Amino acid sequence: MSKYEVGRRRLIPRWPVKSSSLFRRIRVPGTKRSLLRFEGRYNPKTLQRELILRDKKPLFWIVGLLALAIIPIAVGQQLVFSIFGSICFFAAINVFWTLIIGTAGLQSYASLATVGVGAYAATYLSITYDIPWPLMLLIGTVFGALMGLIISIPARRLDGLYYALLTIGISEFCRNYVTQSESLGGQFNGALFGADRIVSEEAMQTTTGQAISYLTSFVVLLLALGVFRLVSGGRIGILLRTAQSSKEDESFASAIGIDFQRARLLVFLIASAALGFVGAFYAANQGGASLSLFSLDQMLLLLAMIVIGGLGKAEGAVVGTVIVVFLNQWFTAWGPWRIILVGLLMLASVLYTRNGLFGLRQQLIEIRERRKALSRATRTTRYGAFLPEQGPEIADKGVIAEREFERAIRDKLRDWITPEIIEEHRLSPLGQHSDHLERILNYFRKQPISNKYVVYCEESYKAYRVVALSGIPGVPPRSVDDKTYSNLDEAYHAVFLRRINDLKSQH
Repeated sequence: MSKYEVGRRRLIPRWPVKSSSLFRRIRVPGTKRSLLRFEGRYNPKTLQRELILRDKKPLFWIVGLLALAIIPIAVGQQLVFSIFGSICFFAAINVFWTLIIGTAGLQSYASLATVGVGAYAATYLSITYDIPWPLMLLIGTVFGALMGLIISIPARRLDGLYYALLTIGISEFCRNYVTQSESLGGQFNGALFGADRIVSEEAMQTTTGQAISYLTSFVVLLLALGVFRLVSGGRIGILLRTAQSSKEDESFASAIGIDFQRARLLVFLIASAALGFVGAFYAANQGGASLSLFSLDQMLLLLAMIVIGGLGKAEGAVVGTVIVVFLNQWFTAWGPWRIILVGLLMLASVLYTRNGLFGLRQQLIEIRERRKALSRATRTTRYGAFLPEQGPEIADKGVIAEREFERAIRDKLRDWITPEIIEEHRLSPLGQHSDHLERILNYFRKQPISNKYVVYCEESYKAYRVVALSGIPGVPPRSVDDKTYSNLDEAYHAVFLRRINDLKSQH
């Protein structure tokens, strides 16, 4: 170990910097927000100045999205294009569904119904009036917003389980309507095709056409992530998270000036319009719509994706979608066993994780810290105030020196406490004392106010008690026992004895 190193620490590559040099941050164009959050600090191991990345999430996003964009094109197989296209499509739906359930806090299960309304409306109008696919996207957005407006009306009266059951019923109503409507392909079991396509059917037979079709799906996923970031990370998302920090959401929000109902319904309408856009894109990409958009089985798979990935996080929605879609479409030879595997993953996420895969990391950190604390508790008496491996974790090394000095003082004072010292204090609590007793009393006097023993006068010159101060303004002291003392000397000595017992119990 180098003479400049303190303790042991796992090797993590860092970017060394000079304190005299000026580091220029890379900012998002048109804003003051840093693209990557770097922070300068001293390495606890080498005690040298270095630059660290405070938030690594943007790097993971960049690497993951680049892999999602490059892998299908690099492989160039139709099955891979189909699987990754489904991942982008369902991930976009899950991102907006997360916006509804997580940010808005509405238990709506009509997301696929909104997607289906946008898809069928765009397909029907494209077939009937020969509308091109760019206008189909606009039509799907408008119909998605109208669907969201209709669903949001009962949200003012209903919430929780009742609203969830209502939205499931709305989805089933939409599915039954499609199956019974001849104009929407009811005679073909809800299959309605013939709309204008982004990539023509002839081009879809080539690798280039399949690549273009997939890249458009990938762009839709990027747009979904951008909308999620603007809404959830913007002002309205911050207001909703602030309001939902209290159990009494609406009353708490009103007290701090937030129109809770208006904010959550606005988020719901934005997400619904975006879901309608995704449905119209599906129609323009596939050339039509099918009844699978309203399927209850598909809705349960979407729910499994969110549960496995983690509720309330865009990264959880994307990763959960990747896992479930890959298992469902790549391992088709497994038959129903792949669905059972998805169910087992969902069950494991509910039982053993706090919030899906992206809540697992914080759980593991807490478990590790708890085990480290238990291990240190069994060895603290051997090493003193701190263990050797705790050194690199403490930024201010002065804390270590202060604790070690405090421990040495306590060890010394414990050696001085003898029956003679106790008797000396009993005979003269406030008089002149020997050097050892005076040092012990000075140590007791400089202790923090919190839980410090003092004498409380119940009746002047007649009754005194020992109490402990709370150290918090406005919080009264607490009684430590029921004993009363007839004079101050006895009460002072009782405080002294309690402080000695506490000192002996500290290690």
